[in-house]
Amino acid sequence: MVDRIFGLFRKEWTHLTDAALLLALFALLSQLLALVRDRIFAHTFGASHVLDMYYAAFRIPDLLFATIASFVSAAVIIPLFVERSEHSTEDARAFLGRILAAFLFVAGCIAAVVSVAMPFLADRFFPEFVGVSQGVFIELSRIMLLSPILLGVSSILGSVAQSNKKFFVYALSPVVYNVGIILGVLLFYPFWGMRGLALGVVLGAFFHMVVNIPALSAVAPRLVLKGAFDDIKSVITLSLPRTVGLSLGQITLFALVVWAAMLPEGSVAIFNFALNLQSVPLAIIGVSFSVAAFPTLARLYSEKNMAAFLDHVLGAARQIIFWSLPATALFVVLRAQIVRVILGSGSFDWTDTKLTAATLALFTLSLAAQGLILLFVRGYYAAGNTKTPLIANVAGALGTMVFAVMLLGEFTHVAGFKTAVEHFLRVDGLPGTNVLMLSLAYTIGSILNAVILMRLFARDFDTKGALRRTAIESAGAALAIGTVGYLSLNVLSYFFALTTFLGIFLQGLFAGIAGIAAGIAFLRTIKNREYEEISRSLHARFWKGSIVVPDTQEL
Repeated sequence: MVDRIFGLFRKEWTHLTDAALLLALFALLSQLLALVRDRIFAHTFGASHVLDMYYAAFRIPDLLFATIASFVSAAVIIPLFVERSEHSTEDARAFLGRILAAFLFVAGCIAAVVSVAMPFLADRFFPEFVGVSQGVFIELSRIMLLSPILLGVSSILGSVAQSNKKFFVYALSPVVYNVGIILGVLLFYPFWGMRGLALGVVLGAFFHMVVNIPALSAVAPRLVLKGAFDDIKSVITLSLPRTVGLSLGQITLFALVVWAAMLPEGSVAIFNFALNLQSVPLAIIGVSFSVAAFPTLARLYSEKNMAAFLDHVLGAARQIIFWSLPATALFVVLRAQIVRVILGSGSFDWTDTKLTAATLALFTLSLAAQGLILLFVRGYYAAGNTKTPLIANVAGALGTMVFAVMLLGEFTHVAGFKTAVEHFLRVDGLPGTNVLMLSLAYTIGSILNAVILMRLFARDFDTKGALRRTAIESAGAALAIGTVGYLSLNVLSYFFALTTFLGIFLQGLFAGIAGIAAGIAFLRTIKNREYEEISRSLHARFWKGSIVVPDTQEL
């Protein structure tokens, strides 16, 4: 048994479908742990000032991670590492050692400077925590500054794992990261208070790094800066546009959290709870397919096999659309049940539930767009082009912030607009509904980003109209799921006590099953290609039927 477990750390997952399935399963496990984490936070603190401060303290370290660690992200390191590995193992080992040494030196120096400047940053961006809370906020942020360093090292090690198609260790990393955070709130917080929560984040980042170490068994690096200039130059040249793009994403979230901190108490917590919940389907669908596809895309492009490269990209895009649109329908219809079952405990009251559910619904409208962004950006990176995705990222970031300002203004000063939004999302009369405009702005920016990116990709690789059929058929399935799910909720409300956890859970469960059954019936009726291929594949795997399974490059 032990040998089999350790064998998973060494195993190479060469088939895209198997790799995507592995990543999806571990993404599901990681997100389930994240939901447990959020439920513990919601039960202990509710949507409160304490939790607002905890989530806000994440923003500066996250921004540091985006601006430094993204220089050594997998999307940048993998093509360079693969190129050197093909030349010689020693060349790959030397490259890895120099990049690790340079990153540790630079990240350590910048983290030290940011730590010293933290009081100024707190005053400038989060004045709401001035006073008794400011010292706690500064201490939390300083402790959390260790996490981007650890996660950056983990990113480099994870690049090696992905390059060698050892996806198990990569998939395990976010799982143990959430374990560390949960240990922080359960074990450290009772002894050290808010400091314990920050230490849990650092522990999770340490776990995230450690599990990737087995991937280095064949290319153990030596940390040396000598001769690193050329390697660092090649990494920076390739990664600078991506770093700017990723930084824009983190700057956008940073700005949204700053605005949320100016809204009624609990707005930062509600925004983050909803963002974390919509990250569950995004991680399972968008992240899994894009990460699993990337090493193969890099190899196919380096081999100049453009037909297979485009088949791989478009196949993964079809799967992201196929799964994302129905997931969006389920999350929108069952939003209140999802939030109440996962977070509805202890200090998390009904007002928190309704606001988080409405915010979640607006976030999930961009679920397919976010997944496609992850994929097409990696498609460009595999082709060695990091500048074109930057155009879409800039447009998306600017769009998000412009719409955030506009929507907050309209929501505050135009009574009719506010009344219509609150009534549509069933949050009439609740305090703090302004936070809805931040999630709506995020969704608009994501959709704008995806549309621009896909148009650019279609222009550069001649793929115009390749996803239209899948989008239309998947939208039809989503409509069937949403309609039947909504009607089922109304019918089931007469059979279950909606004042209890079990009643809400069963109402959501059976309504979801009914909606999914309607979606499957729709797909079978129209003979949807993705559905039929998945059915044949599952039949071959689990029932061992003697059928011919077509090439599933699109997975």
